[in-house]
Amino acid sequence: MSIVEMKVPTIGESITEVTLSQWLKKDGEYVNIDDPICEFESDKATLEFPAEASGILRHVAKEGDDLAIGALVAKIDTSAVAGKSETPAPQPKVEPVVEKTVTVAEVSYKSYAAGHPSPAAGKILREHDIQPETIEGTGKEGRITKEDALKAVAERPVNTAAAQSNVTETSSPGPMTKSQGDRNVRVEKMSRMRRTIAARLVSAKNQTAMLTTFNEVDLTAINELRKKYQDKFVAKYGIKLGYMSIFAKACAKVLMEMPDVNAMIDGNDIVYHDYADISIAISTPTGLVVPPVHNVESLKFHEIEFKIKELADKARAGKLSLEEMKGGTFTITNGGVFGSLVSTPIINEPQSAILGMHAIKDRPVAVDGRVEIRPMMYLALSYDHRIIDGSTSVTFLVKVKELLEDPVALLMDI
Repeated sequence: MSIVEMKVPTIGESITEVTLSQWLKKDGEYVNIDDPICEFESDKATLEFPAEASGILRHVAKEGDDLAIGALVAKIDTSAVAGKSETPAPQPKVEPVVEKTVTVAEVSYKSYAAGHPSPAAGKILREHDIQPETIEGTGKEGRITKEDALKAVAERPVNTAAAQSNVTETSSPGPMTKSQGDRNVRVEKMSRMRRTIAARLVSAKNQTAMLTTFNEVDLTAINELRKKYQDKFVAKYGIKLGYMSIFAKACAKVLMEMPDVNAMIDGNDIVYHDYADISIAISTPTGLVVPPVHNVESLKFHEIEFKIKELADKARAGKLSLEEMKGGTFTITNGGVFGSLVSTPIINEPQSAILGMHAIKDRPVAVDGRVEIRPMMYLALSYDHRIIDGSTSVTFLVKVKELLEDPVALLMDI
């Protein structure tokens, strides 16, 4: 008998531990070399772990286990004969024979994707005790998507007998109980990403001298600009001109003028950057991620929009690479998409500042001695007072506000 031990590989410089989020192959199942056998959840991304040999798979670690780099995950018995799985595999449906040329890579991908849930879908199915085999995936090559999982939860049949029994018991006359409602308690282990986010937020609060300054911006000019040129912009570039690219460009311009806000502390040194890599906060099913858009100061508006869309799509699909998560000199977060009117964002360490965007609300404001209704947004800049003075933070926010209220100046780079 020849046994190959599968151990957690080195994933990145700063990653020392991962969580085994789910097994993709059953214990005792025959696997081929390079077949994905499980998924690891690291601090920054979800990664598939491929088999290093062909043979019978033996699970060693369990789903939900935290594993250090180099820890034993599974064993593969390479003396087994292909197809001799100890766990009987479901028999495929017999279809009429149709001539088709299929590559080896395509067969390998289909055998993995079909019927397998994405990480987000898998989490939902486990929470509601739904077996993936009962769902038909609509994703690529039959993969079960998050939408498929949510649909399965919504369409799950209710146990009418149990429901009727419950109604009969609660409606029968008798002495009052202490509570007439459900009082279920559910305990779940925090995901690795959620634990990492929690640790970083606590560290930012404890390790930085964080303060927040506020201002408000009148978006009338930006709205008129977008209304006037949106159709031409879409026709030329194939993507809409959003608020985020305009805000990112305004911040990048001011960051180049005020290097302290674009710097970070490293021990007793201050590291300055002659470029603006702006991290964009993106909400995903597993938590908030902040991948950076590099060299925003040199990009055009449509290039920023495409890059943000690419990062957002990858983040929500759990496909961001570790390289795409690295870096960032400044962060923008938009709580306005969830309806937040004002907040105090927390610094994304080791950066020194973060801009918070909020909901746009029509409010009465004084304009040249008259009261007018304008689309207004509150801006919040949280900053590390160890490196950024109060006057610097206020000046930065005022400069950003002025560029947003006069986008022509931003476009002309003046």
